[in-house]
Amino acid sequence: MRFFGSLRALLGKKVEYLEFEDREEATVEKVLRRLSEIYGKDFVEYVFDVRTGKIQSYLLLLVNGRSITVLGELETRLIDDDVLAILPPVGGG
Repeated sequence: MRFFGSLRALLGKKVEYLEFEDREEATVEKVLRRLSEIYGKDFVEYVFDVRTGKIQSYLLLLVNGRSITVLGELETRLIDDDVLAILPPVGGG
């Protein structure tokens, strides 16, 4: 798991390693739930729209550099050494 931008500052770290039981299927959704348990309210409010429970529309979630929107959304399966990244909106001009 890699954190960027204000999420990195909020959590005070840029990387988190998670392990799942041997037979437990890891998905993006399960990773986000586990991180919500670890980091609590600050993480939840940053990543999720508290009204709908959906991922904030301005965040980009990537698995190994590919958007989860082309992989399987929250049901995207993860295997050993996969990297899930949460990227904040990019601004500029």
